[in-house]
Amino acid sequence: MKKYIMCILLVLGVFSGCKKFLDPKPLQSLTVPSNLEDLQALLDDEGVINSLDISAGEISSDDYYLTRSDLESLPYEEYRRMYTWQNDRIFRPATNDWSSTYRIVFSTNVVLDNLSKIERTSSNQTQWENIKGQALFIRAKQFFCATLTWAPAYDPATADRDPGVPLRSTQDFNVPSLRATVSDCYKRITEDLILAGSLLSDEPLAKTRASKAAAWGLLARVYLSMGDYENCLKYADLYLQERNGLMDYNKDINVDLRTPFPRFNKEVCFDSFQNHMMLSQSRAKVDYNLYSSYDDNDLRKSAFFRKIAENTFCFKGNYSLGIFGGIATDEVYLMRAECRVRKGDAKGALSDLNALLFKRWKTGTLKLIANENPKELLGIILIERRKELIMRGLRWMDVKRLNKQGAGIVLKRSVDGKNYELPANDHRYALSIPEDVLVYSGMAQNER
Repeated sequence: MKKYIMCILLVLGVFSGCKKFLDPKPLQSLTVPSNLEDLQALLDDEGVINSLDISAGEISSDDYYLTRSDLESLPYEEYRRMYTWQNDRIFRPATNDWSSTYRIVFSTNVVLDNLSKIERTSSNQTQWENIKGQALFIRAKQFFCATLTWAPAYDPATADRDPGVPLRSTQDFNVPSLRATVSDCYKRITEDLILAGSLLSDEPLAKTRASKAAAWGLLARVYLSMGDYENCLKYADLYLQERNGLMDYNKDINVDLRTPFPRFNKEVCFDSFQNHMMLSQSRAKVDYNLYSSYDDNDLRKSAFFRKIAENTFCFKGNYSLGIFGGIATDEVYLMRAECRVRKGDAKGALSDLNALLFKRWKTGTLKLIANENPKELLGIILIERRKELIMRGLRWMDVKRLNKQGAGIVLKRSVDGKNYELPANDHRYALSIPEDVLVYSGMAQNER
């Protein structure tokens, strides 16, 4: 089993038709997973499955900034190019978000391909179905994050011709990798998550494994990114029927600690995270205007940020071992609040929003929000979403989806007196695909 896992770790790109990867035939001499325990072991490889979330979107977003010395201390020019939204050469060859993503996809396809060879019986049905549900959930999550990173924002008018990402569904290297349309990507993601939700258990053995609620929470996020508020509301409701507990920042944590949030806290449903040196506390500084937008009675101001110099703060509010990218209950409350107000249910939206804020502000200081004007309430919810979900790997998705609706968000950076801008709906919101991937696969680069 260890040999098999090591083999998988060597497969970084899963690029089709690539002779470089096809010449060796290591699998023939290694043990192929042949039972449910082996397949579960592949899915339990936390060092791959749970700790390699895509970081490029968060790096490209505007929740933080780097100083000149921060940038100069980076070891690779590609990192500096990504930070300033360059057209190309923003990923290092071989070791990058693309290779990590399709490494995980490969692992899930190994599980699904070999699971189909194991008979489902009355004695193993629960375990068999749970393993299939986990694999489908993880693969769908990878496809979704890849689509957010390397494809245009979902637009129902153009999704059937906008280029998406490869939807690899087999471990066979000989099957070509072809870019699906954005429409096909979202169709596969949602269908796999719905099936996963029907197969997964209510309570997983550990929060590093998917559950039924995790599938519903991710589905809500996917539909939100599409602007499908009816389905987002549906799956946020399903999630909150199973999990609705929130931490009370007044008593459940010590906001003054350097790491106030325990991993696997009560809000975490599925744990995954990203780690990138550009987003470390030693480099990434929080936008001061964003920091200043938190009221002094808002406990998130102390729980999320640590002062490192005058008017300079870093983010310390991770829900995991790095930048949290999993599924957590606070996000679902905000998704449901947004969908409710967009669907004309202002009272329901206020109920969700106030329930969350009540657990975040110092006891007795919160003045409950009562504004039922739909446009103004939506604005309040989006502001609170930004403040609650800072450094969660969600800002890139939000900027893309909101700009499609006319928000006009322009990202700006200044480095050593030189200004950089990323206008709303710019082609660079679909990041350039790593150049080595294009060479190996023959796929076309994103429009520039």
